[in-house]
Amino acid sequence: MNFADLRLYPDPENTALVKAYADYLQVDTDNIFAGNGSDEVLGFIFSAFFDKKNKVAFPDITYGFYPVYCDLFGIDYSLIPLKEDFCLNKEAFCNINCGVVIANPNAPTGIALSLSEIEEIVKSNLQRLVVVDEAYVDFGAESAVKLVNNYKNLIVCQTFSKSRSLAGARLGFAIADKELIKDIKAIKYSFNSYNVNRITEKIGILSISDQKYFSDNCAAIIKNREFLTKELTNLNFEVLTSTANFVLTKNNKISGKELYLQLKSRGILIRHFNKERIKDYVRITIGAKSELKLLLDEIKNILEEI
Repeated sequence: MNFADLRLYPDPENTALVKAYADYLQVDTDNIFAGNGSDEVLGFIFSAFFDKKNKVAFPDITYGFYPVYCDLFGIDYSLIPLKEDFCLNKEAFCNINCGVVIANPNAPTGIALSLSEIEEIVKSNLQRLVVVDEAYVDFGAESAVKLVNNYKNLIVCQTFSKSRSLAGARLGFAIADKELIKDIKAIKYSFNSYNVNRITEKIGILSISDQKYFSDNCAAIIKNREFLTKELTNLNFEVLTSTANFVLTKNNKISGKELYLQLKSRGILIRHFNKERIKDYVRITIGAKSELKLLLDEIKNILEEI
């Protein structure tokens, strides 16, 4: 890349980037929209397709920005409770008579639906939009992108922030029927024609071309997730089965909030959520094995001090 080109606005259609990702996913370029991170993509989707009359449903425990978007854009929404084991209630989302947004794998639980279960939801709501947010899909779940050519009511959102380790570059995508992509673009061009900058576009193309790094990165995180799950289980933690780059876990000897605060005081940050159903749990992001060993050592110290 010639840095002198930064004096020029980026290509508003992100033609080279979109073609590279379309080729990688084996879809047409008309099926791809590039955005400034998947949060922007989701924001465009919520503002384009949902409102007070066209309401949307999503799980009661899921990505926290979904209700934020609804409040921002004046969208009516319903919360569908997860099952007791924190799995998504697939039947509750079938034939629901409103839009659907599902994070798959879900956050912060890490639990995923199978592709066949996703297809059941999409197929049962052909007159309604179904959005599948796949921020963590590369860590063990199956992508719904292969369904896009079969269903005109499906939008799949993906991000380069997690499995491609490019959170700072801000790059996300929507993959959908070309008519839905046109509608998302209409929102974009009413807001910011140049949402993906030249540097991010170039970095994205290079990332798509480096399949070995991508595969190795995912494999390392999966391996470390298995290591952490085993070690936490040995410390009498309950660990939800995760296909994401984190685990949701709890130990009956200490509350989620207290474990979070104790680790924070020792320079280790994890996530704690105040929602009633998961307040006893903490979410731990999968890092390098050396980082996980340090975390585990501190957890052992904390448990011994109780």
